[in-house]
Amino acid sequence: MIRSLVAKGILRLFGWTTCSLLPEGISKAVLIVAPHTSYWDFVIGRLTFGASKVKVRVLIKEEAFFFPIGCLLRMLGGVPVARGKKNNMVEKAVEYLSEHNDLVVVITPEGSRRLVKQWKKGFYMIAVKAKVPIALGFIDYKKKIGGVGPMLYPSGDFENDLITIQDFYKGITACHPELYNLSPIPDNFHQQKNPI
Repeated sequence: MIRSLVAKGILRLFGWTTCSLLPEGISKAVLIVAPHTSYWDFVIGRLTFGASKVKVRVLIKEEAFFFPIGCLLRMLGGVPVARGKKNNMVEKAVEYLSEHNDLVVVITPEGSRRLVKQWKKGFYMIAVKAKVPIALGFIDYKKKIGGVGPMLYPSGDFENDLITIQDFYKGITACHPELYNLSPIPDNFHQQKNPI
């Protein structure tokens, strides 16, 4: 309760508000958050989750887990991800979800704060394997609002569902708009070696 009030107070202090979070009755989900172009996204996102009392695990690149920042990230629900290496993060995330009755796994589908040509599909694979919905989280720097939009139950047709997902994110302003991309899905998207 106190953490929630503190998080809300800090957000208000900087002029941020939150809107609709997870719907009633949803205790497990893969929550994607976009745009992701700044370290501030994590701060604002974490405060938003704290204000809503949602229990989250956030997948973050392992390079960010240096001392003492790594200790803080773990306390805030951070889980290190080895990018660029063959890893089983999809299976680990599915395992986290199966072991808990109320858990939201947070992923930035862009996978980087840099400009990317395509979104990674690990978030989708996790949702399909764990049989949970995908919550569309957002941080809009123009409106100074963060929250969760619609829920999507994956159909198994990644390309089709991704079009629906990315349609929601059109018009949301990133911290660094020049680093944000909603590009068309390339033909070889299914062959990505590193899905997260």
